[in-house]
Amino acid sequence: MMKNTHINFIGNRKIAMTFSGILMVIAIASLAIRGLQMGIDFTGGTLIEVGYEQTADLTALRKTLGDSGFKNATVQNFGTSKDVLIRLKLEEGVSSADLSTKVLEAINKNTSVPAKLRRVEFVGPQVGDDLAQDGFLALLYSTLAILIYISLRFEWKFSVGAIIATFHDAIVTLGVFSVLGLEFDLTVLAAILALIGYSLNDTIVIYDRIRENFRNMRKTSTEDIMNIAINDTLSRTIMISMTVFLVLISLFFLGGEVIHNFSIALLFGVVFGTYSSIFIASPAALMLGISAEDLIVPVKEGAELDRMP
Repeated sequence: MMKNTHINFIGNRKIAMTFSGILMVIAIASLAIRGLQMGIDFTGGTLIEVGYEQTADLTALRKTLGDSGFKNATVQNFGTSKDVLIRLKLEEGVSSADLSTKVLEAINKNTSVPAKLRRVEFVGPQVGDDLAQDGFLALLYSTLAILIYISLRFEWKFSVGAIIATFHDAIVTLGVFSVLGLEFDLTVLAAILALIGYSLNDTIVIYDRIRENFRNMRKTSTEDIMNIAINDTLSRTIMISMTVFLVLISLFFLGGEVIHNFSIALLFGVVFGTYSSIFIASPAALMLGISAEDLIVPVKEGAELDRMP
């Protein structure tokens, strides 16, 4: 059990805001210049599933495909260690049948135990465009839903603070994928949506405590009330974040290639989500001028008479 802390989080808000501003500039600049390396879910391409009689050597397969001209191929286990899924981006003028034949010839060229072709699937560019549009619309709608929900539950200044924190987490996590050149596919998009919910949950817990403190500590300054609320919920925040982080570490190392980028997105997202709940959401509401008058429920005139028999 953690002892009560007395860390001046709000007093260090300028340092945190400066750090977050730098991260945001780097992320937005990278997204604007380099963009995201979209997976075939969005760009279109071919999925080729092959099977081996023994455990497949994915490293050797990637090298073989790269040497054969398939430099953008993604190779990962699918189901078991003997089943391999190969993803290739769309190539103009090449049919899926021809592409699968060339891939099979390449991976079987220097092996004594040839792979067997299981299935070939083609994802057209139109399907990819639709997935990209629907995915980013989901991000937009979820953000709007958050704005409406927190506005109804709290106060609009808190709502804007939560949106700023959530926007910060999503943009910085996307920036990580852009800077590192990691593939962005539907699993990563799902991770971003999960990140929004995780970050919002942490923020709401702190906001609840701030609102409670406003009503119980009417003579305390707004900055002190926020510091007390963050410190009171800090042990809970750290325990939950560490639990989720350890699970994601396990997924990263043991989950396989299929959810590799998914776990990376959530690993960074949990770190940024915890950070923003403490250093972004509450300071943003403070900068917007949140005060006790915004949250204290006004006393109804004649309320004492209503309670009389």
